[in-house]
Amino acid sequence: MKTWCIASCLLTAGLAAQLSRAESPPEPSAAELQRTVAALDTRLFAAYNQCDLDTLAALVAEDLEFYHDKTGLSRGRGPFIAAIKNNICGKVHRDLVAGSLEVYPLHGYGAVEIGTHVFCDPRQTAVCDAAKSGVAKFVMLWQNAGGTWTLTRVISYDHVSDWQREKKP
Repeated sequence: MKTWCIASCLLTAGLAAQLSRAESPPEPSAAELQRTVAALDTRLFAAYNQCDLDTLAALVAEDLEFYHDKTGLSRGRGPFIAAIKNNICGKVHRDLVAGSLEVYPLHGYGAVEIGTHVFCDPRQTAVCDAAKSGVAKFVMLWQNAGGTWTLTRVISYDHVSDWQREKKP
């Protein structure tokens, strides 16, 4: 009787594992993931730069956590959208620093995006000039739930102007 029970348990566990693998989509290749996250970054910050709050809201999770070295922790989609509306729209333009984007898979979750970006006054130029802009680093977690990608966590840090960066020891 014990042998039958052990065999039955092992069979059930094996079937459950197979079903779990069958239901979850295959992990994308590194190149596919890089393209996907780069496109998400482009879409997110096009909305940010154009003050397209509906697109921004659709790209971020309801329970977004945003950690910022200068302003601290902000929780939730609502406060994030309000902060963009009140502090960013028409005042700040963001560009990704070319060659700085790194993307890594988070098995069973999505991806982590790491990079450097610059912020500038959009009234001065459509493209940020790093010499006249604020520079910062970031880490963003993207969740892939059934093919829908959502930004869930952000860490934005090391905000300095370019001239301050040169003076760092």
